[in-house]
Amino acid sequence: MIQYCFEDTDFSFKGRRVNNQWLKLVAESEIKRLGDISIIFCSDPYILDINIKYLGHDYYTDVITFDYCEGNVLSGDLFISVDTVRENALTYGSTFEEELNRVMVHGLLHLIGYDDHTPEQQKVMRQKENYYLDIRSHF
Repeated sequence: MIQYCFEDTDFSFKGRRVNNQWLKLVAESEIKRLGDISIIFCSDPYILDINIKYLGHDYYTDVITFDYCEGNVLSGDLFISVDTVRENALTYGSTFEEELNRVMVHGLLHLIGYDDHTPEQQKVMRQKENYYLDIRSHF
């Protein structure tokens, strides 16, 4: 089950049903099942506080993923800074919706087991993101 939460933001997320179907398809394509996923939309200050408190990183980011997976069941929290997503959309010349979808699938790919610490891992992650974003465009 996917739950949507909002912390320190007036952002409103529409299209939950389609988003749930898409993320379920991503999980199943990777031979996983969706468990309890919380997507928490928040502000830059909120995600910075989490980044400092739990990861020891003193910088803004677009998504932080906390993994509670067991076996093939995906469970976790995805904290998404709406502020940074908006900024990144401008920086990368995409729409806010495209960037938001990229960040959501990026977080889910982390739960699936993909990392992005090395250039090779980043390349694989970007390929997966693009593949699933293309599928998302057909929903």
